[in-house]
Amino acid sequence: MIPLLLLRQLRIRTLSRSKKNIVDKVENINGNLLKKEDVDAAVAGSDTVYLLAGLTYNSRIWEQEWPVIMNHTIEACKKHNAKLIFFDNVYMYGHVKGIMTEDTPFSPVSKKGEIRAKIAGKLLAEMKAGNITALIARSADFYGPYASKTSVINMLMISNLLTGKNANWIGNANKKHSLTYTLDAARALVLLSNDENSFLQTWHLPTASPALTGQELVQIAASHIGTTPKLSVLSPLMIRMAGIFNRTIYEVKELLYQNTEEYVFDSSRFEKTFQFQPTGYHEGIKETVQFEKARLMIESS
Repeated sequence: MIPLLLLRQLRIRTLSRSKKNIVDKVENINGNLLKKEDVDAAVAGSDTVYLLAGLTYNSRIWEQEWPVIMNHTIEACKKHNAKLIFFDNVYMYGHVKGIMTEDTPFSPVSKKGEIRAKIAGKLLAEMKAGNITALIARSADFYGPYASKTSVINMLMISNLLTGKNANWIGNANKKHSLTYTLDAARALVLLSNDENSFLQTWHLPTASPALTGQELVQIAASHIGTTPKLSVLSPLMIRMAGIFNRTIYEVKELLYQNTEEYVFDSSRFEKTFQFQPTGYHEGIKETVQFEKARLMIESS
């Protein structure tokens, strides 16, 4: 997203624990989202703030840190009269039987879902009360460039196939599963930030439709890599057993419903409003394969 903002010749500031500038021409403040004074310093003088934080995938950490981060961000934006864009997920919807839309009620069935519902609810209440100008931008599970360490598709499917391993899928590879392309999400966030009418609302970020199954996705990935579409499915039982020994896998257990049932995300409202055509899965996976191939070559050199 930063390159898109730079093209608009905007002054950009990031807040991170790094003591060095992360991107050329971007000011970086060395700080911590858990410290009120650091968040305040980062927000001061800003017109628009993007809350894009990703925390360690651990419910105990989320429960302790997410409410603090959201409170600090809201208070800083209110103090400095900055607009806020919160990049959110769909955990708060819970087990949806049907299509997820912006009107889907919060009904979390997991600890992480409860936490996401709490922080989103906090922001929505502030918006409704007229205390802050903000919007929520929600994404389905994502894949694509710059998601090598955060996307299951990048990590378990494409990278595995590129290194001669079987692609892995969690749950049921015959159920449809929507995926948001990272570059589409970045473009959409910039579009939202430049449209005053988009604030005080929740938006689903552009996501290709119809959703595909794990079997269909591995076929596409293998075709672009030029390999056999070998797929290993990690069943719920396997996940639960592995979770005994691996904390990250343990944390996935409570959200298995997203992979054992249909997971269909609707972004038609955004697409119609902004005349935006999401990147199709064939093109998105092709570009992701190229990105991951280049990354692996650099790492091995």
